[in-house]
Amino acid sequence: MPCEEYERIRPHAATVSAAMHEYDIALKSILMRLPGSVIEELTGFAITRWHNAELPQVRNPRVDLLGETADGRLVHIELQSTNDPYMALRMAEYAWAIYKRFGRFAEQIVLYVGEASMRMRNSLDGASVSVRFRLVDIREFSAEPLLASDRLEDNVIAVLMRLSDERAAVRRVLQRIADGKPEQRTTALAELAILAGLRKLSDIITQEVQQMPILDDIMDNPILGPRIRARMSEGIEIGRREGREEGRQEGERAVVLRLTQRRFGAIPDWAKQKIDAMSLADLQDAELRLLDAPDLEDLLR
Repeated sequence: MPCEEYERIRPHAATVSAAMHEYDIALKSILMRLPGSVIEELTGFAITRWHNAELPQVRNPRVDLLGETADGRLVHIELQSTNDPYMALRMAEYAWAIYKRFGRFAEQIVLYVGEASMRMRNSLDGASVSVRFRLVDIREFSAEPLLASDRLEDNVIAVLMRLSDERAAVRRVLQRIADGKPEQRTTALAELAILAGLRKLSDIITQEVQQMPILDDIMDNPILGPRIRARMSEGIEIGRREGREEGRQEGERAVVLRLTQRRFGAIPDWAKQKIDAMSLADLQDAELRLLDAPDLEDLLR
């Protein structure tokens, strides 16, 4: 990818919307409060302490989470709710910045929490440089163990995992919040309202909250109630908007794959991976270039 093209799109790729920023803050707060056993299950590493994640001389100078294990290994966890075609490049930038600050490389994990199927590359390879990291889709994990936990943060983050029955899971989490200590309920309900947007659960949560009078003290609070309701409404709208956008992107991807195969024959794996990682704008551009691209390499350059 030409450097000037990356410089053009990097601000868009590295900057999230205000809503995504809320998801980011809520997720980081919950993850840092989770017991070490849960973090180890998600990442493969038992974090014993968290570092200040600010890094030197990087356009987006703060990684999401940077922890350390008992034996001194650094673990960098990046939270991602969309398929970023430049994720590998971002992780490479973070890898070198972490090394510059700490004098050692970190084990790197991208924890994917998005709704769409995960389609990102987990490496960036050059002639003499290679950066690799783990890609983990949080839906690989069953929600049941965390739904059964007596910790509210476990219950809340469970809604992002693999659910056998979404409404039943939401009901269980809300019941746990209702049974919790008054000082914990507000935070847990606010975090649940934020994360619900990542799974299009805001409608269900709104309906189920109305069935639990014990939560009225929060929802009727003149300051907190409107904020939580606003987050639920925002989650509903974001879910609908992302669903429409994802549908358009999948439609364009299917068209590009079909036309590419018709024009050039069987599509090799490297080309499929590149098409899978394309944004909606990239797919639309490729569709136009299909008219006169001399070969597959030129089409996907």
